Amino acid sequence: MAIMGALSTILIPSVQGAIQKAKIARAIGDIRALQADLDGQDSLPATLAAVGRGGMLDPWDNPYQYFPFPSGQRGPPPGARRDRFLVPINTRYDLYSMGEDGGTAIPLTARAGRDDIVRANDGGYIGLASKF
Repeated sequence: MAIMGALSTILIPSVQGAIQKAKIARAIGDIRALQADLDGQDSLPATLAAVGRGGMLDPWDNPYQYFPFPSGQRGPPPGARRDRFLVPINTRYDLYSMGEDGGTAIPLTARAGRDDIVRANDGGYIGLASKF
């Protein structure tokens, strides 16, 4: 019985870590697919529903966040996601998952935003906000 208890204390964290990595990988794949759908449009739609992805949920059962920037505006608008230097991370739209905690913040360095799965550099980076 003691051996089973010891094995379970060793295995449970590693299994949970593997599950978390799989969820992150799925969110990255979903964001790539959403990006392909959005970039295939003549103009950016107002919502993800316009490309048939309105009800799509991330691996943590939260909707993906999509924020198209107004056309004709010079530079990203207030509310655009920002890096550690508070520079906007995209020029046309933000697309991200709020991650495991279901919360987010505009700067990627804020505690609530560090676990987000983000699209940055206009699609050049898709991954954990904490690693961008």
